[in-house]
Amino acid sequence: MKPTILIVDDDPGTVASLARAFALEGYEAVTSSSARGALARLAESPVDAVVSDVVMPEMNGLELLEALRTHAPATPVILMSGQATLEMAVKATRLGALDFVEKPVGLERLLLTLRNALRLDRLERENRELTRYWSEELALIGDSAPMLALKRLVERAAPSDVSILIRGENGTGKELIARAIHELSPRRGQPFVALNCAAVPAELVESELFGHERGAFTGAADRRRGRFEQADGGTLFLDEIGDMPAAMQAKLLRVLEGGRFARVGSGTEIAVNVRVISATNRDIESLLGDWRFREDLLYRLNTLSIVTPPLRSRTEDIPALCAHFATAACRRNRWRERAFSAEALRALAQQPWKGNVRELRNVVERVLILASGDTIELDDVRSALPAPGPRPTPAVPTEGSLHNLVEDFERAVIRERLRQLGGHMTNAARSLDLERSHLYKKCKQLGVDVREND
Repeated sequence: MKPTILIVDDDPGTVASLARAFALEGYEAVTSSSARGALARLAESPVDAVVSDVVMPEMNGLELLEALRTHAPATPVILMSGQATLEMAVKATRLGALDFVEKPVGLERLLLTLRNALRLDRLERENRELTRYWSEELALIGDSAPMLALKRLVERAAPSDVSILIRGENGTGKELIARAIHELSPRRGQPFVALNCAAVPAELVESELFGHERGAFTGAADRRRGRFEQADGGTLFLDEIGDMPAAMQAKLLRVLEGGRFARVGSGTEIAVNVRVISATNRDIESLLGDWRFREDLLYRLNTLSIVTPPLRSRTEDIPALCAHFATAACRRNRWRERAFSAEALRALAQQPWKGNVRELRNVVERVLILASGDTIELDDVRSALPAPGPRPTPAVPTEGSLHNLVEDFERAVIRERLRQLGGHMTNAARSLDLERSHLYKKCKQLGVDVREND
């Protein structure tokens, strides 16, 4: 779409000359012979920039500029005058004019100023859209006890520069947490670079992390900067770190300890300043036992551990999440906004959500596409949910006394809940519907190792 430029001048010759020049430059020119007419035109539809004369009857260009600061504050304005004075130029600049040019207008200068103004305006719009995207799409939504504890931990961890390992099931927002830490840290404004270790073939992981020189291997047609180099000064997020090939783990450890690496095919080391945040949905401790993950690398990555709670442990957040996802989807797709009925929300809260928040978001967007009414009802939700499969029959132990079997089950449940909630006894007790003191007694009775994180 062509940028639209509004030309405001009571001189028909100037208007015709500028309109012709703008058209040759690829812009769409609209015109007005008065400032009041320009404001009426802007009330109908916005423009990308305004080029206005200063000296006009009834309402001059400076008064128009003041009005535009209220009605269209983001629109770039260039003023021009054949009776220019220093005082007039200073006042125009203070009121927010992008430039002040003298008549007769030098077209080259005016077009250069206009190109720069449109480029800057486009960058600012993109930045606003990006900021809105992060605030809408990637906000930490929820006021449940697990989410409040998670937010507090993120806020405490972000200002430091330590390595963080984020643990949690698929779809619980591990990358979201990593981005939140980055945005709350002193590295905000610097690059945030992500790499999914499970999505890169083993033979290419080194090149992805450290880059390569031209001709370093078959297919390396050009020099390439790796993720560490791209993230210099900022944050590198290594997702699915548990799937990193064993051969790469020693090399990664060396870089984490020394802050230096060499591109593949180069003997020259590059120094970088990068904060590393990693994440996994796997049981890293079991990988240690099978010699599939280096213990020293885990210690280096796991200065601080953050556990993202599964959606089933914070179902009270589902109404807020549904409203958030619905609003974001409607704005993104320009749909009319709709709310969920109480029955629809209850049905959503009763789902198992194996895919966690990611699955919930997909269902919300599916509901918005399929539903036709102004309110999302129970039937709309049911039609958007995946069809239930056959329920697996749980394996029931056949040996041992009932007392011992019950104790084994309680022990397993408590250990898993503590693992999910990062050892936080208060949150674990709340999620199990127990008094905190009762949970402590249970742990002591069952021999569960309690590591207090309150």
